[in-house]
Amino acid sequence: MTTTAATLGPIGQVSLSIRDVARAEHFYGEILGLPHVFTFGDLAFFDADGVRLYLHRRDEADWRTSSVLYFLVDDIGAAQSALAAAGVEFTGDPHVIYTDEATGTEEWMTFFADGEGNTLALMSRVSRSV
Repeated sequence: MTTTAATLGPIGQVSLSIRDVARAEHFYGEILGLPHVFTFGDLAFFDADGVRLYLHRRDEADWRTSSVLYFLVDDIGAAQSALAAAGVEFTGDPHVIYTDEATGTEEWMTFFADGEGNTLALMSRVSRSV
């Protein structure tokens, strides 16, 4: 028997649980600046550069943290400063997570919360000066 692996395309949608639709709409739309696609009842959708972010309100008894979303940015320091000025609280400063010795590229990250209990991160790939 021959099996053929499915050819997967890019990720089209990511889902996060939230507790409050209006608060999440404000955070993801106004603070993070993601374009709002639509809201339908307890479901809110945003566009994260071609990947649809699906926010689904859950009752407290059903709520659980979800995956961490890592937003790629060009300048992690500037992005953190802009979000901090908008009231976002970070758990620490941007820091190097990994250095690819072959290319000299450093991967930097910093983490924050969305007000719903989900962890989010900024990440940046920086070419290290030799």
